[in-house]
Amino acid sequence: MYVVILLENPDYKKFDYDKIKKQLSFNLAEKKIIKELNIQPDAFIPVLFSLKFGGDWSFKTKNLAAMAVKEKITRYNGKICEGYTLERVTLFVNPQVISTEGKVLRLEKCGNKNERELVERPFQVKLDAEDIILSELNPETMTIILKRIEGPLSFEGSAAYGVSHEIEHLTGCEHTGKFIWEFKYNLEY
Repeated sequence: MYVVILLENPDYKKFDYDKIKKQLSFNLAEKKIIKELNIQPDAFIPVLFSLKFGGDWSFKTKNLAAMAVKEKITRYNGKICEGYTLERVTLFVNPQVISTEGKVLRLEKCGNKNERELVERPFQVKLDAEDIILSELNPETMTIILKRIEGPLSFEGSAAYGVSHEIEHLTGCEHTGKFIWEFKYNLEY
């Protein structure tokens, strides 16, 4: 009832009305795809957050652990000087790390912390899950393709760091590191 009153208000801008219609339509499509995937709606939250806000996300309840890891793949045609960056978001429902390899020091900023920290992450992570769903966002075709895939999967570099970070959230044992203000400036001539 309130929505109808709001939308019938002559002061309401057409642009905003069209935007709300598109957002509601997108939300209904999300609900439909979750049902078609036959997945617990809560398990899909990390994918939705990754799609809408970017980055890697995790979500945990008493009976569920889910995480989404995002990879960026740029496809560029040098002949016509055009391209696009495909975003690949992989959802893991109840993930289990099989192995890690290497050590990489890196600065990272977690959403629930105020500052970046120097942390150690594995260079490579191999993991499996009860269910794995791959989502590919193609800005050229403006499509989001979803499909179930089989594990285990391996990630290297930035994606491996994301896996490691989100697993920490899910297991409740987050590492802390040194803060950026503990670094020292060195001026070279």
